[in-house]
Amino acid sequence: MKEADQPQGKKKKKVIKHRVAMPEQDPEVRIRNFDEVPLGYTPEQAQAEARRCLQCKKPKCIDGCPVAVDIPGFVDLVAEGKFVEAARRIKQTNCLPAICGRVCPQETQCEAQCILGKKHDPAAIGRLERFAADYEREQGLVELPPKAPPTGKKVAVVGSGPAGLTVAGDLILLGHDVTIFEAFHKPGGVLMYGIPEFRLPKRIVEEEVDYLRRLGVRIELNQVIGKSITLDELFDEEGFDAVFIGVGAGLPRFMNVPGENLGGVYSASEYLTRANLMKAFAFPDYDTPIVCGRHVCVIGGGNVAMDAARTARRLGAEEVTILYRRSRQEMPARAEEIHHAEEEGIVFRLLCSPIEYTGDERGMVRQVRCQQMELGPPDESGRRRPVPIPGATFTLDTDLVIVAIGSGANPLLTQQAPGIKLNRWGYIAADQRGRTSRRAVWAGGDIVTGSATVILAMGAGKTAARDIHHYLSNPDAPWVEEPSAQEVASSET
Repeated sequence: MKEADQPQGKKKKKVIKHRVAMPEQDPEVRIRNFDEVPLGYTPEQAQAEARRCLQCKKPKCIDGCPVAVDIPGFVDLVAEGKFVEAARRIKQTNCLPAICGRVCPQETQCEAQCILGKKHDPAAIGRLERFAADYEREQGLVELPPKAPPTGKKVAVVGSGPAGLTVAGDLILLGHDVTIFEAFHKPGGVLMYGIPEFRLPKRIVEEEVDYLRRLGVRIELNQVIGKSITLDELFDEEGFDAVFIGVGAGLPRFMNVPGENLGGVYSASEYLTRANLMKAFAFPDYDTPIVCGRHVCVIGGGNVAMDAARTARRLGAEEVTILYRRSRQEMPARAEEIHHAEEEGIVFRLLCSPIEYTGDERGMVRQVRCQQMELGPPDESGRRRPVPIPGATFTLDTDLVIVAIGSGANPLLTQQAPGIKLNRWGYIAADQRGRTSRRAVWAGGDIVTGSATVILAMGAGKTAARDIHHYLSNPDAPWVEEPSAQEVASSET
């Protein structure tokens, strides 16, 4: 450890190698409930973990945060026992800290840049963020920050996922009038319909959204922009000065193999929406139709696949098997989610891919035939391409299949939005500021990048909010007619 890494005027402190473990529900208990798995730090545990931070002179952790949270600042406040002050420090740049502390992939972002992590466990930044936000809320000490005087400008935000909520939270503080339009009957986007209760309790999302409401953000539910209201009407009839599109990428994607139309074959999007937003997990209080299989197969290796598999386990499945076409090393899910899935008895069948589903006389899925694979050269994503092994197939019995291989751009809005340029995959083309090819329209999050993380969507929201504020302050400034070839290529990657 270099002396330069230590703050000036302070003696070099003893380094604690290992992070403070966070208590969790026992696996045998949690597979029978939908309560949150990690139980959170106590104040004493949070302070002990925060004291591990080196308070580097040049903190790289901030560089790894898409919303540029003052990480050393809030961690130092936690170490001093100033928990509420820590939460407010985070909220200077992140309006959703309780959510980010739970679902952000800190291990590949801020914690990956932690100097302490070069030789030891990195500081548990995400866990400390969660602790500070939870402490402020649970103690009833949430205060509203000051707002700039009203500007008289109106901004419409289409979609209430992480990108849209971030745009709304930033612009309302700058004095603009902000209205969110949400297609579902509950705000929160993927935070509500996609992420299970045991990973992100819905009360947390509701309370974070309520915080924005208290700031003055209006939320219009059951509004499908492109159908109930068009983009043109938002400008011409509703009088908005700017529009941000953050509708996500919720179009289900399948593999087009024989038998995918059988009953009991779900897209992960539909399955998780039924289980989460429509509360199928709370039967009989909510009587949402959903197939609760005994032998479940989940196709895919990302976080959504882990969420679906762990949900199926809690809905009573005797056996849940994840089928993934690459090896464990290439699996894109967070290490923590894979670990939790393994603890809960999820079976991993790697290097295999479904090639056919067969059903019974009622048209319900009963078997999946799989092709065994091996890894070949890397593909365009940098991961080694799976190659079929000739003649190597096997069959599994199954009564529920959940396809979790990603999702695409929903065309409902873009088909009714003249002047919005799309890339070859149907996502909105936007420049580095979030500007689209149509004047006064921005876009960000998964509808631009394709499926990504909550925090990356929030980062895109913050970038767009800054530019929207600049535009509203200078409405006669030039607008790029359409993104350059380089910017379009960037959005496609």
